Amino acid sequence: MRTLRALAVILTAVALIPGGAHIAELPNKLALVRDQYFTVQQIYRGWALSGVVIIAAFVANLALATMLWRRGEPFWLPAIACLALAASLAIFFMWVYPTNLATANWTEIPANWEELRTQWEFGHLAGASLILIALCAVTFTRES
Repeated sequence: MRTLRALAVILTAVALIPGGAHIAELPNKLALVRDQYFTVQQIYRGWALSGVVIIAAFVANLALATMLWRRGEPFWLPAIACLALAASLAIFFMWVYPTNLATANWTEIPANWEELRTQWEFGHLAGASLILIALCAVTFTRES
């Protein structure tokens, strides 16, 4: 149980890294003009792989919640972590992914690029906030 809890905490913490980077850079990126913004967006090539860590964190938290529930122990904190991680993925697919499609991963500049930028940036902010909630929840899960 201790190993599974540690794995859930570590994977959730690692899942927060890309979102934390988005939060840290948000104020500066919103100030960029169009061409600068599209240039900066190219740093995210290959970041789609970070989604694997979010899914792994979800699975680890789900396994932890399930094991605690089966033992009759409090399981609500890792369950909250699961829900928060699932919600972060839902936000990604509702807000962020459509902007990636509309801009061909920020290589094409549509007329509504500023609206898409706002949707993309604040979608990442919301997702990262949920992953932080997940990390807090699983971190405070009592060890058995």
